[in-house]
Amino acid sequence: MFSSIIFASPAFLWGLLIIPLLVVWYIMYYRKQKPTLQFSSISLFIKPRKTIRQRLYPMLFVLRMLVLALLIVVMARPQSKLSRQEMKVEGIDIVLAMDVSGSMLAEDFKPNRLEAAKKVAESFIKGRKSDRIGLVEFAGEAFTQTPLTIDHNVLLSQLDKVKSGEIEDGTALGDGLATAINRVKDSKAVSKVIILLTDGVNNQGSVDPKSAAEIAALYGIRLYTIGLGTRGMAPYPFRTPFGGIQYQNIPVEIDEPLMEDMAESTNGGKYFRATNKKSLENIFSEIDEMEKTRIDVTQYNQTKDEYLPFLILALLLLGLEILLELFYFRTTP
Repeated sequence: MFSSIIFASPAFLWGLLIIPLLVVWYIMYYRKQKPTLQFSSISLFIKPRKTIRQRLYPMLFVLRMLVLALLIVVMARPQSKLSRQEMKVEGIDIVLAMDVSGSMLAEDFKPNRLEAAKKVAESFIKGRKSDRIGLVEFAGEAFTQTPLTIDHNVLLSQLDKVKSGEIEDGTALGDGLATAINRVKDSKAVSKVIILLTDGVNNQGSVDPKSAAEIAALYGIRLYTIGLGTRGMAPYPFRTPFGGIQYQNIPVEIDEPLMEDMAESTNGGKYFRATNKKSLENIFSEIDEMEKTRIDVTQYNQTKDEYLPFLILALLLLGLEILLELFYFRTTP
């Protein structure tokens, strides 16, 4: 709960700029409006002493400027804002489990599947500023590249370093998912999510993918699985014995029934198929929206007009100016 002053019509505050202009006008032109008399000698007026009344007379102008400033503030409608959030949300913990096997270098996505996935994941991370996010890589084996962190600059730096060929090749879906589960299972977050991206069929590892998904469900983890790859054949760059690149079409094989079963066995999980970069972007956008709507935060905002003290003070100063001008600074024609 906190209180602060805001303005309902802040554009009126630009009117305060007229006050310095009026001060300049007063200094430059006010004295010229006083009547003058001509004398043959100025000896009578050398070092004349000003009375207290003469010294205080500019105070009328100061009062007038204060009244004007206060009235401008009144027109800007100062308000106090009272906010209270009924539920404290711990946030969402998300682990990205990314396939880095050799087949991720296929170029049905541009420039290839892995780089396209990294680019889309980067945009996703940048949009989840209040969530902790971790990164797991897997191929024939799995390891944690970045544990759960709110420091997304570090996470993005590590994501940029992800590349294929650093670990044993293959597709160990169960090991990748199990590693991701270990990173998030003990989290105290309101919502725990794993996003698993792969372009292949489980052919390596010591953990059964279905069993790993069942373990995720036991820990209350929601699993989104994404299959990357066009339908049919995809161009793949093979290195020739002379160091060049030769492209060959390879079949796209994704175990969609397994991926769908893994996701649906968790609470609210879902399987997606991405056949190009645009569809992959749409999938991450959909996941982003679903995870934003799962936690309802009730927030109460109340505003109260606070112009009355400014208006009262303006009226008091205006009344003081009128009284001083009518009585204390009264001049006769």
